[in-house]
Amino acid sequence: MTASGPSHGKGPSPLTEGPHRQAHVDPLAALRAPGDPPWDVYLTGTVFLDIVFTGLDSAPVRGTESWARGMGSSPGGVANMATALARLGLRTSLAAAFGDDHYGEYCWDALAQGEGIDLTPSRSVPGWHSPVTVSMAYEGERTMVSHGHEPPPEEPAPDCPPRARAAVASLVPGRPATWIAQAAARGTRIFGDVGWDDTGAWDLAGLSDLAHCEAFLPNAEEAMRYTRTDSPRAAAHALTEHVPVAVVTLGAEGAYAVDRRTGETAEVPAIAVEALDPTGAGDVFVAGFVTGSLAGWPLADRLAFAGLVAALSVQEFGGSLSAPGWSEIATWWREVPSVEGQDRAALSRYAFLERLLPDDAARPWPLRRAVPTIGFGRSN
Repeated sequence: MTASGPSHGKGPSPLTEGPHRQAHVDPLAALRAPGDPPWDVYLTGTVFLDIVFTGLDSAPVRGTESWARGMGSSPGGVANMATALARLGLRTSLAAAFGDDHYGEYCWDALAQGEGIDLTPSRSVPGWHSPVTVSMAYEGERTMVSHGHEPPPEEPAPDCPPRARAAVASLVPGRPATWIAQAAARGTRIFGDVGWDDTGAWDLAGLSDLAHCEAFLPNAEEAMRYTRTDSPRAAAHALTEHVPVAVVTLGAEGAYAVDRRTGETAEVPAIAVEALDPTGAGDVFVAGFVTGSLAGWPLADRLAFAGLVAALSVQEFGGSLSAPGWSEIATWWREVPSVEGQDRAALSRYAFLERLLPDDAARPWPLRRAVPTIGFGRSN
């Protein structure tokens, strides 16, 4: 599909535009009622400080010094997912440990004050410094170097997580998380993702928390390895023997999903964009799918929306920096029909956006979010 937006170009980025300048869209407005859980989504994990160097023409070469034309700083790690959810209008609660250094203070403020994320279950840990990732983006790829110590033993994953409509859980082979079963028992809908299995076992039995999940969202390679199948679509169907909804991302080909409960299947092609940095795109995809699921959209709309927000995110540098909000979504929808070479039939796949977007949601394109470095204030 060629429904690309205008190019964002490369180079330094000016100051962050805070969420108070985002158009307010509540995708769950029609569903809210007294007695609902206070949070739409709960998640827990490790927050990194991400420092992103941009405008590199190639990967750094051993024994030489490379100069980047721009850079940005932002919370990373689990903060990528939390930010993506919050910018899509979901009331998001995050449990994480923060260092008591300046990096930790910056990340806490960026998430709590900048994005409106609830950090009540989180805490600042004296004497523990924040994990750091340096990311270098070039030619649509990325190279990362990270540093950090083992989290404190009390790393927040509370035995009794707050009441929430949904939770996003990163499943780890052989390491069940107690909070997942507890949250599911209280009616929280669990959406699971997974990383690369460094053990090489690729055994679904090792993902015991999958039994508590409503949906599982691996990429194609992960799905095929776990199911011992030779195609992503066959893998998706095989996964529904273990979880009601299986969503397999297909990279440049889009995504494929199966809902065992309804018998629905859906396949949506990827949106062709100029990919500047893929950091955090998977988190944004999951956030989009969770948003549509909580809002009760058809499977195909959920899949299309997830693919759209992920595509918008790779046109910006950084992880949480690049997560789009409703203003960017509205701008894309209003601007893309005028971009030369668009496939009108393909664009009609996104017509459901019309009923969601307020008339004043669009803003000038492109939006820049990255801050040059820690310590600068926000633009007003």
